[in-house]
Amino acid sequence: MINITIQNFKTDLIQASVDQAILLNIWAPWSEPAKALGPVLEKLEVSYAGRFTLARLNSESETEIAVQLSKLFGVRTIPFCVMFKGGQPIDGFVDSLPEAEIRQFLDKHVPSVEEMALAEEMQDAEALLAEGDTHTAIAKLLDAVAVNPGNDSARADCLRALLMAGRVDEARAVFNPVAGKVLPDPRLVACGHWLTACEQAPLSRSPDVLTAAIAANRRNFEARFELAQLHFASQRFIEAMDELLEIIMRDKAWNGELARKTYVAVLDVMAKPAPAKPAVAAPKGALEIAGKVDTTPTDPEVDRYRRKLSMALF
Repeated sequence: MINITIQNFKTDLIQASVDQAILLNIWAPWSEPAKALGPVLEKLEVSYAGRFTLARLNSESETEIAVQLSKLFGVRTIPFCVMFKGGQPIDGFVDSLPEAEIRQFLDKHVPSVEEMALAEEMQDAEALLAEGDTHTAIAKLLDAVAVNPGNDSARADCLRALLMAGRVDEARAVFNPVAGKVLPDPRLVACGHWLTACEQAPLSRSPDVLTAAIAANRRNFEARFELAQLHFASQRFIEAMDELLEIIMRDKAWNGELARKTYVAVLDVMAKPAPAKPAVAAPKGALEIAGKVDTTPTDPEVDRYRRKLSMALF
């Protein structure tokens, strides 16, 4: 459990909640219900074993924070608990509720034991990939997909690792269960395009033949797209986008916007997973309850090619 003050509010609550859910207990020394609730919350923090962090804030000594949170949720009762996730307050409850009801509240917002284990596996896999141990990393990712087939993020990470390693047949087996479905994760969509390029590459004409065909006719979009697919399959992502951009600039709608869709897929393959979105800043002079979340630096090449696509389209 941590004590929140105006001094550590931003670092220990706002920023820390990006990585882990934090339940803030706003209490007062004069409140008997608050005194009764405190030990229950402390017991639950231990019981949930790292699935959330308990923080508390004395409304008497930290009036500014307590007042703004009360206004935000329209609450004037003590005790008052607020759940922070992703750098923002997202939900809360008032009064000293029974333990069972607090558990129901927590279970809506904190990861399950299985999800925590999966997250640790994913972190281990990322570390292994960074260290160059691709074989072990892929094994962990395959296990993660098998344990939780509905986790699109795990499946996308697994597909990306398999395709980077050239294990196309295994990637097809991982992708098939979601093929043909509406895919909310753009990285899954991108991996689908990448997988198609990899499967078509052995059947393609040689780069020299395709380059000659393009030189003879700059509007030979079939040859240009085929060359882009070869680059995509061989992880020459910049070269692939250069060819696709030539198609987009000449005919945006060619083949059902296939060039644009593939270009976006290449960008998504290259891009790092999106970090938590920064919250809207508080009015000038007000305490920033929803703090600005630090974002992962973007790839300058990805940014540059996003701008190129925007200029070509608009």
